[in-house]
Amino acid sequence: MNVFDIIGPVMIGPSSSHTAGAIRIARIARMFVGEDIEKALIKLHGSFADTYRGHGTDKAIIGGLLNFDTDDIRIRDSIQLAKEAGMQYTFEVADLGDVHPNTAYIEVTGKSGRSMSLMGSSIGGGNVVITRINGLEVEFTGQYHTLIIQHKDKPGMVAKVSGILGSNGINIANMKVYRTSRGGNAIMVIETDDCIDMHISDVIKEIPDIFEATTLHKL
Repeated sequence: MNVFDIIGPVMIGPSSSHTAGAIRIARIARMFVGEDIEKALIKLHGSFADTYRGHGTDKAIIGGLLNFDTDDIRIRDSIQLAKEAGMQYTFEVADLGDVHPNTAYIEVTGKSGRSMSLMGSSIGGGNVVITRINGLEVEFTGQYHTLIIQHKDKPGMVAKVSGILGSNGINIANMKVYRTSRGGNAIMVIETDDCIDMHISDVIKEIPDIFEATTLHKL
């Protein structure tokens, strides 16, 4: 635990869990799509659902989808700014199952039509855990530079990807592979100490049976 876990992040809003954490969950969705958001469906669970208007969680999530950081004063006006940007969004109260009480499920579609979904939890002090991407269970925090690779589960995939990272001087901090079944769809989550340039992810995309490679900068 460090000092920021104790005193919380620099932020706009009354609650590190309900605002800063919510911003970071939504911002990861925005980074994943890599472009301005055209429309979004946001489902709020538990404490998020109970208090989202009073604690500004709705403004925080919309601010995150607009790619605002936790200390951006525009978060206060994010609802109006989203309207001006032409972003369509819907909030729903939902039971997302046996998950952390501060959990949100977000489906987004970018201006080009690119879409994705994720589920994440705000676990205190502005820290978050992303627990699902496009319906597949994962686990990462956004505290590292993160490479998300969607691919077919087959031998040699990890070696090919790690070889490219190593040849470009990228040090891997953590790596885990999640899959639907043997030989099915899989997601490789690689957390690195170094920022991953776009050209590296473009090279990785050229590997056969890799569907997508997305770079997320640490929050």
